[in-house]
Amino acid sequence: MSRERAEGGFADRDAKRDGLTGPGPDERERPSGRRSKEGVRVDPDAEASHPERRTTISALVKHEPGVLAEVAGLVSRRRFDIDSLTVGQTTNPETARMTLTIEEPEPGVRQVEKQLEKLVPVISVRELGRDAVRRELAVLKVHDDRPAAVESVAEMFDARTLDAEPGTVTVEVTGSSAEVDRAIEAFQRFGVRELTRTGTAALARGTEWTTDAEEERYERQRIDAASSHATAPEAPTNDD
Repeated sequence: MSRERAEGGFADRDAKRDGLTGPGPDERERPSGRRSKEGVRVDPDAEASHPERRTTISALVKHEPGVLAEVAGLVSRRRFDIDSLTVGQTTNPETARMTLTIEEPEPGVRQVEKQLEKLVPVISVRELGRDAVRRELAVLKVHDDRPAAVESVAEMFDARTLDAEPGTVTVEVTGSSAEVDRAIEAFQRFGVRELTRTGTAALARGTEWTTDAEEERYERQRIDAASSHATAPEAPTNDD
């Protein structure tokens, strides 16, 4: 068979094929990046370094014993850099809200969300935006050798005096994490004898729901409460 005839036969056969024609050998994309010891191509994006960022993650969880221990165990095993972890009740008695402040590179932030979602007691997880409402509380016991100066700093940060004894004063400071940091630094000039902080509590701003599952659960609670109120027997009157 001549070369011209063979090439013509291949062309006729290709023309009869169904489907899309692929790119030629010179047009195909060539993978880039190095290979591992096993010969597997390594994704350059996976190897790229990502700067750490501080963010807040809110998790709606079942209000039951052991949830905090389960999340703490996950954090310990995965070695996530958690700055604070708080938990408390919500408007629904069946659920609690867990707020985590973390400082991780972007892949780490996504891993925290994915790992939390795998836990059975966790209902919904979401990273909060920069505009979320964040508050932290700190209680400081300060040496009171200069009462007038301590009072002046307390007024500057809207701190509330909880206790005043000879030699010490205990104040409460609330605000963003950065505001609490500044207040503690200002009180350091007098000597902070003891200190405790709550960690960050946060909610989404305005009418936005903090996690995806909250609207359905809140509305169900409100409808149930309205239904119970409507069917409740009326209180007896004096005429009865």
